[in-house]
Amino acid sequence: MTPQALTEAVTAVHGYLRYLQRLGVTELPMAPASPGPAPAMAAAPAVVSAPEATPAARLAQLAAEVRDCRQCALHQGRTQVVFGTGDPAAALVFVGEAPGHDEDRQGEPFVGAAGQLLNRIIVAMGLTREQVYILNVIKCRPPQNRNPRPEEIAACRPIWQQQLSYLQPRVLCTLGTFATQTLLQTEEKISRLRGRWHRFGDIQVMPTYHPAFLLRNPRHKRAVWEDMQMIQRVLGLR
Repeated sequence: MTPQALTEAVTAVHGYLRYLQRLGVTELPMAPASPGPAPAMAAAPAVVSAPEATPAARLAQLAAEVRDCRQCALHQGRTQVVFGTGDPAAALVFVGEAPGHDEDRQGEPFVGAAGQLLNRIIVAMGLTREQVYILNVIKCRPPQNRNPRPEEIAACRPIWQQQLSYLQPRVLCTLGTFATQTLLQTEEKISRLRGRWHRFGDIQVMPTYHPAFLLRNPRHKRAVWEDMQMIQRVLGLR
């Protein structure tokens, strides 16, 4: 391997490790060394079997599997897949729509102006961003932030469903019309869905307005805070 190739490999590994750190992964499972000669592939990191894997390890494996996803046309214009971030053991998971410009560049959901407002909401609830988990139902940025198309929704559905099966939070808070309708499989308006509990399997779901909507319509902040107070009561934060 040439010095330049070695430098590029080290840089790639460092970038991947920072990516795993954002997912909440603190250690990498490795296969124990087997005695005697072994095939070349035997020295590679082992895939942890499902019963033994922690949520963090499962999420990291899923993130690695989908980071080069090409199941729909959105991969053509993305910078990177925006998988999700936060505490894999979080009791509260926020679910948004899709990455925007800032999220596409940084590889993390809700880092722009709407994300800053979401951070303030989380702190007001008595939590930190690091204590919750945040994901979008669409993992790649749609061009000009247009609404996702049916084939794009279908391509991403198995990914976020698998994420939630690993996370198993007590509460899901869906942010905005699209995320709520996608998760609950309904066409009912967010104004009618918010303010009351729904179910996603065994998980309680509280829909509320998207932070980007609040930036344009601040008069609805009171309604969102009422929704957050209902979540606080369920999680024992009040």
